[in-house]
Amino acid sequence: MAAQTQNAPKKVVLAYSGGLDTSIILKWLQTEYGAEVVTFTADLGQGEEIEPARAKALSVGVKPENIFIEDVREEFVRDYVFPMFRANTVYEGQYLLGTSIARPLIAKKQIEIARKVGADAVCHGATGKGNDQVRFELAYYALEPDIRVVAPWREWSFASREALLDFAEKHQIPIAKDKRGEAPFSVDANLLHSSSEGKVLEDPSVEAPEFVHMRTISPQDAPDAPTVFTMDFERGDPVAIDGEKLSPAALLTRLNQLGHDNGVGRLDLVENRFVGMKSRGVYETPGGTILLAAHRGIESITLDRGAMHLKDELMPKYASLVYNGFWFSPEREMLQAAIDHSQALVAGRVTVKLYKGNVTIVGRESPYSLYDQDLVTFEEGKVAYDHRDAGGFIKLNALRLRVLAKRDRRG
Repeated sequence: MAAQTQNAPKKVVLAYSGGLDTSIILKWLQTEYGAEVVTFTADLGQGEEIEPARAKALSVGVKPENIFIEDVREEFVRDYVFPMFRANTVYEGQYLLGTSIARPLIAKKQIEIARKVGADAVCHGATGKGNDQVRFELAYYALEPDIRVVAPWREWSFASREALLDFAEKHQIPIAKDKRGEAPFSVDANLLHSSSEGKVLEDPSVEAPEFVHMRTISPQDAPDAPTVFTMDFERGDPVAIDGEKLSPAALLTRLNQLGHDNGVGRLDLVENRFVGMKSRGVYETPGGTILLAAHRGIESITLDRGAMHLKDELMPKYASLVYNGFWFSPEREMLQAAIDHSQALVAGRVTVKLYKGNVTIVGRESPYSLYDQDLVTFEEGKVAYDHRDAGGFIKLNALRLRVLAKRDRRG
C-alpha cells in the first residue's frame, strides 16, 4: 500500500460495473488512498443483470448507503439518444456513436451523487489510450469545475494484465475463468449499441469472427421474407411502431429486436480516436440504424431544402462534439437548439422494410408534407409551375460559368 498523501481523495464516486476491472479499481482506491468509495452502477440497457454489482461492492467493504444502482434507460434514450438522432448524427460517415453518447449521462449521475454524499472526487475505469477518459472527464469538469478526478489507468503502477490479476487474487476479488485465458475481445454495450474491440479484432485485414456479433443474426441467416412496419414521429422523435405508442426506451428496444431478427446494423470500422490513434471496432446498432433511415425518411417530406442541407452541413461538427466528449459544451447546445427548431413539424408516418441486413423506406406521409404531387407530376394540369420559367432560371445560374468560359477561351 502506498503512503497516503495529504492530497489524497477522501470520498470517491466510482463508475462501477461490477466487472473485474472496476472491482480492482474499487479495491485500489481503498488500499492506495484509504478513500471511502461510493459506487454508481447504471442500467443503460446493456443486456446483463446489474444487481449483482451491489453484492460485489458489499463484499469489498462498501457501505450499503454508498451503493447506488439506477435504471436510466428512459432518460438515456429520451435526453441523449433521441436528441442526437434528430441531427442524423454519424461520425466519419458510418459510426452512430453508441458508446460516446452514454458517457455524459454516467458522468452527470456521478456528479449528482458526489454532491449528495459530499464526495470530493469521482473516478472512471477508462484506459489511458482511449476516448472514454476524455468524455468522462470533460463532462465532470463541465458540471463541477473543481471536482477531483481519479483516473487509475493513468496513475497506478500495474505494468501488465498479469499484475492486475495478481492484485485481484491477493485481495480475493473473483476472477472469471475466461479472464485468465484472456478474453478474446472487450465489449461495451447499452440500449443503443454494442461495441467490440481488441484481441481477435486488432488486425483490420482479418474479418471479424461471427461469434463477435451479439446484437444481430447474420444477414445470410435472416428471414427470406421482408419485415414491413410503420413508425410514427412527432417533433423529430419516434413515438409509435405499427400505431402502438411506446416510451423512448421501449421503442428503441422494439427496434433493436426488429433489427436483430433481420441482420440489420452491423459495422466493421477503423476510426480516428480523439487521442490521435486509429482503432478497429465491430459495432452493432440495429435499432439506431433503422431509426436513422426512418428519421431521414420523414424529414425528406417535411423539411425545407435549405433547412435540410444546413442540417447536413452542421451534422459533422455535431458528431465530432459528441465523439470527442463535448456534450455539455455551449457549442453543442447551440447546435442542438438549431436542430430542435428544425424539428417542429417533422411529424408523420414512414413505412419501413427490413430485409437481410438492409433498411429501406418504402412510404412517407405527413400532415405537414411539402411534397406537392401536382408540382412534380409529368401530367399537365392546374399547377403553379410554368416550364418556360426554367429557361431564365438556367441562364441566370449559367451566367458566371459563361463568363469564366469566355475568359479562359481568351487566355
